[in-house]
Amino acid sequence: MDIRSLKLYLHLCDSLHFAKTAEQTHVSPSTLSRAMQRLEEEVGCKLLERDNRSVSLTHAGIEFKRFAEQTLSEWAQLKQRIDPQQNVLRGRLNIFCSVTAAYSHLPPLLERFRREHPHVEINLTTGDPANAINEIQQNKADVAILAMPESLAPSIHFSKIDSVPLSIIAPTMPCQVQQMVSQAEIEWDKLPFIVPDHGPGRRRIDNWFKQMGLKPNIYAQVAGQEAIASMVALGCGVGISPDVVIQNSPVRGRIQMVASPVEIPGFELGCCCKDKRTDDPIINAFLQVI
Repeated sequence: MDIRSLKLYLHLCDSLHFAKTAEQTHVSPSTLSRAMQRLEEEVGCKLLERDNRSVSLTHAGIEFKRFAEQTLSEWAQLKQRIDPQQNVLRGRLNIFCSVTAAYSHLPPLLERFRREHPHVEINLTTGDPANAINEIQQNKADVAILAMPESLAPSIHFSKIDSVPLSIIAPTMPCQVQQMVSQAEIEWDKLPFIVPDHGPGRRRIDNWFKQMGLKPNIYAQVAGQEAIASMVALGCGVGISPDVVIQNSPVRGRIQMVASPVEIPGFELGCCCKDKRTDDPIINAFLQVI
């Protein structure tokens, strides 16, 4: 049982996808598969349930994950005690993201980052992702998680994390809005819409209005996708939101998705920083875990 195999195992625990882990850790799928088989042989039981589409952890796999995390943490501390002068990253990383991203995409990134660099302090600020570029440009954040803007300044570096679809959402509670979206022929021009006040999400929605040929009935313009989900759940109107916001919303049980007559292009979610700072050791190390 070696350190490299433990790192591969923990990455697989995060991704739950052999091909993704093989690609992101720069090993061949066969090498990864053999490493996992060796671990299972050494442990003496199955750690992973796998089929052609997915991977899941067995009960033993969950227990072994805790062991692997503790072992790697102690290994990093041991190396530091043995040789305090070695190249260990220290300092602070300032991260800006939405509340939803802090639930959905940031945890596995931080888990991998902290595993590799336990001495780096993380300072997290949440807010409207439409303001993320400004946070970076004003040096309030080192890195930010956001949807890729339609136009990105050459001075900003962007690393893709995920593709995020968008959906039309409406309330499930009995109200006028719920009755309107339940009609066989929805009168889109009469629906009250709750939209972002600015940012990539607003531009996506404005383009959708144009495709639909609508002069929209705007009920409210708000900051942040989380606010849209909350107002929709209360029956104030309908909105267009990223699926990841809906899935992580505390009001998701009071929201329904409505089929769109025309396609709504999704977002590319990613991490951005100043291009000239990609060589900064801490920022570069964070980009490496994406």
